[in-house]
Amino acid sequence: MNWWQAVILGIVEGITEFLPVSSTGHLRIVEHLLGFKTQGMGITAFTAIIQVGAIAAAIIYFWKDIVRIVAAWFRGLFNKEGRDDPDYTLGWGIIIGSIPVAVVGLVFKDAIQGPLSSIWVVAGALIIWSFVMMAADRRTDLGRGMKDVTLVDATIIGCFQALSPLFPGISRSGATISAGLFRKFDRTTATRLSFFMGIPALVAAGIFEAITEASHITASTDILIDGGMGVIGWGPTIIATLVSLVVAYFSIAWLLKFVSSNKFTGFIWYRIVLGVVLLVLAFTGLMAV
Repeated sequence: MNWWQAVILGIVEGITEFLPVSSTGHLRIVEHLLGFKTQGMGITAFTAIIQVGAIAAAIIYFWKDIVRIVAAWFRGLFNKEGRDDPDYTLGWGIIIGSIPVAVVGLVFKDAIQGPLSSIWVVAGALIIWSFVMMAADRRTDLGRGMKDVTLVDATIIGCFQALSPLFPGISRSGATISAGLFRKFDRTTATRLSFFMGIPALVAAGIFEAITEASHITASTDILIDGGMGVIGWGPTIIATLVSLVVAYFSIAWLLKFVSSNKFTGFIWYRIVLGVVLLVLAFTGLMAV
Protein backbone atom coordinates (compact mmCIF):
# COMPACT_ATOMS: atom_id res chain seq x y z
CA MET A 1 0.00 0.00 0.00
CA ASN A 2 1.30 3.43 -0.95
CA TRP A 3 1.21 6.41 1.41
CA TRP A 4 -1.34 8.27 -0.73
CA GLN A 5 -3.67 5.25 -0.67
CA ALA A 6 -3.34 5.20 3.12
CA VAL A 7 -4.21 8.90 3.28
CA ILE A 8 -7.32 8.43 1.12
CA LEU A 9 -8.56 5.51 3.22
CA GLY A 10 -7.85 7.42 6.42
CA ILE A 11 -9.90 10.35 5.14
CA VAL A 12 -12.79 8.08 4.19
CA GLU A 13 -12.75 6.37 7.61
CA GLY A 14 -12.55 9.69 9.43
CA ILE A 15 -15.43 11.26 7.54
CA THR A 16 -17.80 8.30 7.57
CA GLU A 17 -17.24 6.58 10.94
CA PHE A 18 -19.62 8.83 12.85
CA LEU A 19 -21.92 10.02 10.08
CA PRO A 20 -25.08 7.90 9.59
CA VAL A 21 -23.94 6.67 6.18
CA SER A 22 -22.03 3.40 6.83
CA SER A 23 -18.25 3.59 6.97
CA THR A 24 -18.17 -0.09 5.92
CA GLY A 25 -19.90 0.62 2.62
CA HIS A 26 -17.63 3.55 1.81
CA LEU A 27 -14.42 1.73 2.69
CA ARG A 28 -15.46 -1.29 0.61
CA ILE A 29 -16.02 0.93 -2.45
CA VAL A 30 -12.81 2.95 -2.06
CA GLU A 31 -10.69 -0.12 -1.28
CA HIS A 32 -12.10 -1.74 -4.41
CA LEU A 33 -11.36 1.35 -6.53
CA LEU A 34 -7.80 1.41 -5.19
CA GLY A 35 -7.33 -2.19 -6.27
CA PHE A 36 -7.46 -4.13 -3.03
CA LYS A 37 -9.23 -7.40 -2.46
CA THR A 38 -11.90 -6.10 -0.10
CA GLN A 39 -12.31 -9.42 1.70
CA GLY A 40 -8.59 -10.14 2.04
CA MET A 41 -7.27 -10.68 5.57
CA GLY A 42 -4.76 -7.86 5.29
CA ILE A 43 -7.20 -5.17 4.21
CA THR A 44 -9.73 -6.40 6.80
CA ALA A 45 -7.10 -5.98 9.53
CA PHE A 46 -6.12 -2.58 8.15
CA THR A 47 -9.76 -1.40 8.23
CA ALA A 48 -10.16 -2.55 11.85
CA ILE A 49 -7.00 -0.84 13.01
CA ILE A 50 -7.52 2.56 11.37
CA GLN A 51 -10.91 2.73 13.09
CA VAL A 52 -8.95 3.23 16.32
CA GLY A 53 -7.95 6.67 15.02
CA ALA A 54 -11.58 7.74 14.67
CA ILE A 55 -12.37 6.37 18.13
CA ALA A 56 -9.48 8.36 19.60
CA ALA A 57 -10.89 11.50 17.94
CA ALA A 58 -14.23 10.99 19.69
CA ILE A 59 -12.52 10.49 23.05
CA ILE A 60 -10.48 13.67 22.59
CA TYR A 61 -13.47 15.70 21.43
CA PHE A 62 -15.71 14.59 24.29
CA TRP A 63 -12.97 14.32 26.93
CA LYS A 64 -14.49 16.89 29.29
CA ASP A 65 -17.91 15.22 29.02
CA ILE A 66 -16.36 11.79 29.63
CA VAL A 67 -14.53 12.99 32.74
CA ARG A 68 -17.67 14.70 34.06
CA ILE A 69 -19.87 11.63 33.52
CA VAL A 70 -17.33 9.22 35.00
CA ALA A 71 -16.82 11.45 38.03
CA ALA A 72 -20.59 11.76 38.58
CA TRP A 73 -21.01 8.00 38.26
CA PHE A 74 -18.35 7.28 40.87
CA ARG A 75 -19.80 9.92 43.21
CA GLY A 76 -23.21 8.33 42.90
CA LEU A 77 -21.85 4.91 43.78
CA PHE A 78 -20.72 6.10 47.19
CA ASN A 79 -22.94 9.12 47.83
CA LYS A 80 -26.73 8.94 47.91
CA GLU A 81 -27.09 12.62 47.05
CA GLY A 82 -24.85 12.13 44.04
CA ARG A 83 -27.44 9.81 42.54
CA ASP A 84 -29.67 12.79 41.84
CA ASP A 85 -27.15 14.05 39.29
CA PRO A 86 -28.42 13.35 35.72
CA ASP A 87 -24.85 12.43 34.76
CA TYR A 88 -24.97 9.55 37.25
CA THR A 89 -27.98 8.12 35.44
CA LEU A 90 -26.32 8.83 32.10
CA GLY A 91 -23.23 6.93 33.25
CA TRP A 92 -25.30 3.86 34.06
CA GLY A 93 -27.17 4.32 30.81
CA ILE A 94 -23.96 4.23 28.79
CA ILE A 95 -22.86 1.06 30.59
CA ILE A 96 -26.22 -0.67 30.13
CA GLY A 97 -26.56 0.56 26.55
CA SER A 98 -23.18 -0.92 25.66
CA ILE A 99 -24.09 -4.45 26.77
CA PRO A 100 -26.34 -5.50 23.83
CA VAL A 101 -23.77 -4.70 21.14
CA ALA A 102 -21.04 -6.51 23.13
CA VAL A 103 -23.21 -9.62 23.44
CA VAL A 104 -24.14 -9.56 19.75
CA GLY A 105 -20.50 -9.05 18.74
CA LEU A 106 -19.34 -12.06 20.75
CA VAL A 107 -22.23 -14.43 19.98
CA PHE A 108 -22.43 -13.71 16.25
CA LYS A 109 -18.72 -13.00 15.61
CA ASP A 110 -18.33 -15.68 12.92
CA ALA A 111 -21.48 -14.62 11.07
CA ILE A 112 -20.52 -10.93 11.29
CA GLN A 113 -17.09 -11.61 9.79
CA GLY A 114 -18.59 -14.08 7.29
CA PRO A 115 -21.94 -13.95 5.44
CA LEU A 116 -23.17 -10.78 7.16
CA SER A 117 -20.20 -8.84 5.76
CA SER A 118 -21.49 -9.46 2.23
CA ILE A 119 -21.92 -6.42 0.03
CA TRP A 120 -25.55 -7.52 -0.48
CA VAL A 121 -26.18 -7.14 3.23
CA VAL A 122 -24.44 -3.76 3.38
CA ALA A 123 -26.38 -2.42 0.38
CA GLY A 124 -29.72 -3.80 1.55
CA ALA A 125 -29.27 -2.42 5.07
CA LEU A 126 -28.27 0.98 3.71
CA ILE A 127 -31.47 1.25 1.70
CA ILE A 128 -33.92 -0.37 4.13
CA TRP A 129 -32.68 1.49 7.21
CA SER A 130 -32.93 4.77 5.32
CA PHE A 131 -36.72 4.45 5.59
CA VAL A 132 -36.43 3.85 9.33
CA MET A 133 -34.34 7.02 9.60
CA MET A 134 -36.88 8.84 7.47
CA ALA A 135 -39.69 7.89 9.87
CA ALA A 136 -37.60 8.97 12.87
CA ASP A 137 -36.55 12.23 11.23
CA ARG A 138 -40.17 13.20 10.52
CA ARG A 139 -41.12 13.27 14.18
CA THR A 140 -42.23 16.68 15.36
CA ASP A 141 -42.31 15.97 19.10
CA LEU A 142 -38.56 16.21 19.68
CA GLY A 143 -38.05 18.15 22.88
CA ARG A 144 -36.12 15.97 25.31
CA GLY A 145 -32.56 16.87 26.30
CA MET A 146 -29.54 15.16 27.85
CA LYS A 147 -30.88 15.61 31.38
CA ASP A 148 -33.98 13.59 30.46
CA VAL A 149 -32.10 10.37 29.65
CA THR A 150 -33.41 7.34 31.54
CA LEU A 151 -32.19 3.76 31.79
CA VAL A 152 -35.09 2.72 29.56
CA ASP A 153 -33.89 5.16 26.89
CA ALA A 154 -30.35 3.84 27.16
CA THR A 155 -31.49 0.21 26.89
CA ILE A 156 -33.55 0.91 23.77
CA ILE A 157 -30.75 2.89 22.12
CA GLY A 158 -28.33 0.11 23.07
CA CYS A 159 -30.55 -2.51 21.42
CA PHE A 160 -30.70 -0.42 18.25
CA GLN A 161 -26.91 -0.09 18.37
CA ALA A 162 -26.61 -3.88 18.52
CA LEU A 163 -28.17 -4.10 15.04
CA SER A 164 -25.20 -2.31 13.44
CA PRO A 165 -22.62 -5.15 13.60
CA LEU A 166 -25.23 -7.62 12.39
CA PHE A 167 -26.20 -5.47 9.42
CA PRO A 168 -23.23 -3.12 8.83
CA GLY A 169 -25.04 -1.00 6.24
CA ILE A 170 -27.34 0.28 8.98
CA SER A 171 -24.34 2.11 10.46
CA ARG A 172 -23.93 2.39 14.20
CA SER A 173 -24.67 6.11 14.25
CA GLY A 174 -27.66 5.63 11.93
CA ALA A 175 -29.12 3.10 14.36
CA THR A 176 -28.49 5.05 17.57
CA ILE A 177 -29.55 8.43 16.20
CA SER A 178 -32.79 6.90 14.90
CA ALA A 179 -33.44 5.36 18.31
CA GLY A 180 -32.81 8.71 19.99
CA LEU A 181 -35.27 10.46 17.69
CA PHE A 182 -37.90 7.78 18.30
CA ARG A 183 -37.41 8.44 22.02
CA LYS A 184 -38.24 12.12 21.33
CA PHE A 185 -34.77 13.54 21.96
CA ASP A 186 -33.89 16.63 19.95
CA ARG A 187 -31.47 16.03 17.08
CA THR A 188 -28.41 17.42 18.86
CA THR A 189 -29.06 15.30 21.97
CA ALA A 190 -29.76 12.18 19.86
CA THR A 191 -26.45 12.72 18.07
CA ARG A 192 -24.47 13.31 21.26
CA LEU A 193 -26.06 10.21 22.81
CA SER A 194 -24.97 8.28 19.73
CA PHE A 195 -21.37 9.27 20.45
CA PHE A 196 -21.59 8.57 24.18
CA MET A 197 -23.19 5.16 23.65
CA GLY A 198 -20.72 4.29 20.93
CA ILE A 199 -17.42 5.18 22.60
CA PRO A 200 -17.23 2.15 24.99
CA ALA A 201 -18.34 -0.29 22.29
CA LEU A 202 -15.99 1.15 19.67
CA VAL A 203 -13.04 1.26 22.08
CA ALA A 204 -13.54 -2.39 23.08
CA ALA A 205 -14.11 -3.57 19.51
CA GLY A 206 -11.26 -1.47 18.11
CA ILE A 207 -8.70 -2.71 20.63
CA PHE A 208 -9.84 -6.32 20.27
CA GLU A 209 -9.72 -6.21 16.47
CA ALA A 210 -6.38 -4.41 16.48
CA ILE A 211 -4.83 -7.06 18.72
CA THR A 212 -6.34 -10.10 17.01
CA GLU A 213 -5.91 -8.90 13.43
CA ALA A 214 -2.58 -7.06 13.70
CA SER A 215 -0.53 -10.01 12.42
CA HIS A 216 -2.24 -9.78 9.02
CA ILE A 217 -0.80 -6.31 8.40
CA THR A 218 2.61 -7.79 7.62
CA ALA A 219 1.40 -11.12 6.24
CA SER A 220 0.82 -11.78 2.54
CA THR A 221 -2.59 -10.76 1.30
CA ASP A 222 -4.19 -10.59 -2.11
CA ILE A 223 -3.76 -7.16 -3.72
CA LEU A 224 -5.25 -6.84 -7.16
CA ILE A 225 -3.00 -3.98 -8.29
CA ASP A 226 -0.67 -5.39 -10.98
CA GLY A 227 -2.26 -8.78 -10.25
CA GLY A 228 0.30 -9.53 -7.56
CA MET A 229 0.60 -10.39 -3.92
CA GLY A 230 1.66 -7.94 -1.29
CA VAL A 231 1.38 -6.66 2.25
CA ILE A 232 -0.29 -3.60 3.72
CA GLY A 233 2.60 -2.72 6.07
CA TRP A 234 2.70 -0.79 9.33
CA GLY A 235 3.84 2.49 7.77
CA PRO A 236 0.67 3.02 5.70
CA THR A 237 -1.46 1.68 8.56
CA ILE A 238 -0.07 4.26 11.00
CA ILE A 239 -0.48 7.06 8.44
CA ALA A 240 -4.10 6.11 7.78
CA THR A 241 -4.84 5.86 11.51
CA LEU A 242 -3.46 9.34 12.20
CA VAL A 243 -5.30 10.82 9.22
CA SER A 244 -8.51 9.19 10.37
CA LEU A 245 -8.06 10.71 13.85
CA VAL A 246 -7.66 14.27 12.53
CA VAL A 247 -10.43 14.03 9.96
CA ALA A 248 -12.84 12.34 12.40
CA TYR A 249 -12.31 15.13 14.96
CA PHE A 250 -13.45 17.78 12.49
CA SER A 251 -16.20 15.51 11.21
CA ILE A 252 -17.63 15.23 14.73
CA ALA A 253 -17.53 19.01 15.18
CA TRP A 254 -19.24 19.54 11.83
CA LEU A 255 -21.96 16.97 12.48
CA LEU A 256 -22.93 18.45 15.86
CA LYS A 257 -23.15 21.92 14.31
CA PHE A 258 -25.12 20.60 11.33
CA VAL A 259 -27.78 18.76 13.31
CA SER A 260 -28.44 21.78 15.52
CA SER A 261 -30.35 23.37 12.64
CA ASN A 262 -30.90 20.66 10.02
CA LYS A 263 -32.75 17.40 9.52
CA PHE A 264 -31.08 14.18 8.33
CA THR A 265 -32.83 14.24 4.93
CA GLY A 266 -29.60 14.67 2.96
CA PHE A 267 -27.98 11.70 4.69
CA ILE A 268 -31.06 9.55 4.07
CA TRP A 269 -31.11 10.10 0.31
CA TYR A 270 -27.35 9.74 0.11
CA ARG A 271 -27.63 6.34 1.83
CA ILE A 272 -30.22 5.18 -0.69
CA VAL A 273 -28.05 6.26 -3.64
CA LEU A 274 -24.99 4.57 -2.11
CA GLY A 275 -26.98 1.37 -1.54
CA VAL A 276 -28.12 1.35 -5.17
CA VAL A 277 -24.53 1.92 -6.37
CA LEU A 278 -23.33 -1.05 -4.30
CA LEU A 279 -26.11 -3.25 -5.68
CA VAL A 280 -25.18 -2.30 -9.25
CA LEU A 281 -21.50 -3.05 -8.59
CA ALA A 282 -22.43 -6.41 -7.07
CA PHE A 283 -24.89 -7.36 -9.83
CA THR A 284 -22.40 -6.52 -12.57
CA GLY A 285 -19.60 -8.39 -10.83
CA LEU A 286 -17.46 -5.26 -10.59
CA MET A 287 -17.13 -5.74 -6.82
CA ALA A 288 -16.63 -8.93 -4.82
CA VAL A 289 -19.70 -9.73 -2.76
